[in-house]
Amino acid sequence: MSMWNRKAETLSREEYTKVQFDGLRKSLARVWTNDFYRERLRRGGVSSPEDVKSLDDLARLPLFTKDDFRDAYPLKMCCVDRRDLMEFHMSSGSTGTPVVMAYTKNDLLQWAECMARCFAMAGLEKGDPLQIMPTFGLFNGGFGCYHGARKAQLFTIPASSGNTERQLKLMKDFHTKGFVSVVSYVPRLIEKLDALPEGERDLPDLKVGIFGSETFSDETRRRIESRLGIECFDIYGMTETGGIGTTGQDCRCHCGIHVWEDQYITEIIDPETGEVLPDGEYGEVVFSSLTREAMPIIRYRTHDISRILSREKCACGRTSLRIDRITGRTDDMLIVKGVNFYPRQVEQALMEIPGVKDEFQIILEERNGMTDVTVNVEAEPGVTGHMVAKHLRERLGFLPKGDVFPIGALPRNEGKAKRVIRRKLD
Repeated sequence: MSMWNRKAETLSREEYTKVQFDGLRKSLARVWTNDFYRERLRRGGVSSPEDVKSLDDLARLPLFTKDDFRDAYPLKMCCVDRRDLMEFHMSSGSTGTPVVMAYTKNDLLQWAECMARCFAMAGLEKGDPLQIMPTFGLFNGGFGCYHGARKAQLFTIPASSGNTERQLKLMKDFHTKGFVSVVSYVPRLIEKLDALPEGERDLPDLKVGIFGSETFSDETRRRIESRLGIECFDIYGMTETGGIGTTGQDCRCHCGIHVWEDQYITEIIDPETGEVLPDGEYGEVVFSSLTREAMPIIRYRTHDISRILSREKCACGRTSLRIDRITGRTDDMLIVKGVNFYPRQVEQALMEIPGVKDEFQIILEERNGMTDVTVNVEAEPGVTGHMVAKHLRERLGFLPKGDVFPIGALPRNEGKAKRVIRRKLD
């Protein structure tokens, strides 16, 4: 299987340990020059970067959160001279103070390197047409894909988001081999494709779909692969780590997400206690960056739920640790009638029902401290609300209300799907 940087992607455990300790020491020395970081570390009990004598000491450092980024808005966490900044992006969230990530020249090169590894991991090679569907702008998705595509010398189709008819035309006209998007946009593409005249409903050149920013179930992956005749990849990264692809992606073995261990240290912690959990146990993913200059991260809590699957060499040849695909977020866990669950679990259960399509809504209505859940889905004729409710009860442990709608009846979004709708009733 092809690799972009074989040397960096096949280090031994001993080499990873040395690279990570050296990188951690450099990152700590860098952030110590920043007033915001230094004060925050001191409040967490760190008197000097020299307190870290080995990787085992990492767990003694305080945990950082999104609130730290918001408190530091816009650039209080910047660890370089402002004249060395070349670019910045920010979170796509629509509420509260945004999270800002700034980049030096070397930070952009690091981002491009990580993305080039992801593209090679998905089987894309020099000259292959890549269609970039994330937005180009303050959100990091479009530009991250662009930086990586330039590095990997792909034929870049910077389509950006929306205008589904044009997306399909570009795919056909320029023989797109791979595309990047949010996974919830793909059903919209398929709907438009299926509405075309007979003989125009396939994309024979399309082989690769790379999806980030949203969790998705194995059944959704299978449906997309079956309809489009492609192989799906789950790319991982966020604004705080430097953007899309910075932390990794699954390989063609699809046995977990490879984390770029020469770039980031991965921990899994108990989200309640902060205690580091052993390999194999589910918890919250925490990252520390090793090479980023402008705004390094130290023990950043992602809120993403996963586990370390393996530190052994993968069948693809890569030796970096693999984490499970993200199952949900600590801040999107839903609690209904004493049952805890994540939107992805609802999606997985719905996709198991023959005739149920991709669009669905989870509506939470709170009245007098009690929460009722309604699950609305689109489905083919013959699927009833009773069938859907019964299956969800079997899989999730409670009986939701809900209804079945004709295909096309539920609202569509060009970007991330809004799966959970909360209503507070008087």
